[in-house]
Amino acid sequence: MKNNWGHGRRFLYRRDSRKGETDRMAKIKRQIIEIDEEKCDGCGACVISCPEGALHIINGKARVVKENFCDGLGACIGECPQGALTIKEDEVEEYDEEGVIVHIKKNSPKLLEKHLSHLRAHAVKLPSTPASCPSAQTLQWENKEDFTGEKIRLNSELHQWPVQIHLVSPDAPYFKKTDLILVADCVPVAYANFHQDFLKGKTIVMGCPMLDDTDAYLKKITQILRNSDIKRSGKDIPLKQRTVGIKGNIIKE
Repeated sequence: MKNNWGHGRRFLYRRDSRKGETDRMAKIKRQIIEIDEEKCDGCGACVISCPEGALHIINGKARVVKENFCDGLGACIGECPQGALTIKEDEVEEYDEEGVIVHIKKNSPKLLEKHLSHLRAHAVKLPSTPASCPSAQTLQWENKEDFTGEKIRLNSELHQWPVQIHLVSPDAPYFKKTDLILVADCVPVAYANFHQDFLKGKTIVMGCPMLDDTDAYLKKITQILRNSDIKRSGKDIPLKQRTVGIKGNIIKE
């Protein structure tokens, strides 16, 4: 089961949280924390203020041990009593938001909202990379009204309840002999014709891969596939993936 979700996120270089493997990270020019070893006294205040897990104390000095976990926004700078931390621009691994979320959920789940709030407050400073989730940014735009004719009200294609992955029963009758669509919960909001283009004639389960427990998702989906007669199921189940942008456009299919 691939952990790819259709709402504008596509991780070209990422950590596999289940296998503990890290793919090779791309190098890009961006901001990152720099530590002056002469000023650093190893107090560890910066480590505590970095829920992303980018900093460790090694041999009595703070070190950036995970470049791809440092967002370069400098939340740790104000916590250093010695003024040993600054922000520099360098060729480093691109920021891996997915890996950071997995790390925080595993080690400091109570700090997740603090991390996300920090990202939203500084969203304009974040580089646009394939590893960035749109939900970490605060965006606004105006839609052009191209259609001037009479608007048509369409019927809902939903034929089941509930739809949230955590709430559905793997033995629910609506999983019998059906095509299953697995979707990030922000997609139906972004994609105007979601019901007609994706949901019609299918059973749906949805959730947030950024904030929820994706390992629990994997277990639940595995149960559904084992317990239910999904159409075209067998040893190999055909899988189609589509990436929907935050403005409702199909980015990749």
